[in-house]
Amino acid sequence: MSTESGVKLAQGDWRVSLAEAKAAPIPEGARSALLMRHGSMSLRYYAPRGRDEQTPHQQDELYVVAAGSGRFALGEERRPFGPGDVLFAPAGAVHRFEEFSDDFAAWVVFYGPEGGEQTG
Repeated sequence: MSTESGVKLAQGDWRVSLAEAKAAPIPEGARSALLMRHGSMSLRYYAPRGRDEQTPHQQDELYVVAAGSGRFALGEERRPFGPGDVLFAPAGAVHRFEEFSDDFAAWVVFYGPEGGEQTG
């Protein structure tokens, strides 16, 4: 294990528990805790309270809902979500969680090159 800005990382490790994710400190100015990194992939734990104020990201991302429910907004679309759901947001897309429960938390996987994976 190593640290980055005071955050315990599981670099070179292949397992992070939900309990470890919940206990990971969120650095000042950040919205999520970095848990693991390998190449272009990073794993974070995200549990906003009240309002989700995130902005578009440079990489593609997957959210795996660990707890809670609400609506996921991607552009103009809104979809309900709950525990165990997986949500995708392509790089640069406006997205956020809305009307989410107080216990909402998600694993977030960022991956690929800046600008997102090329399709086609």
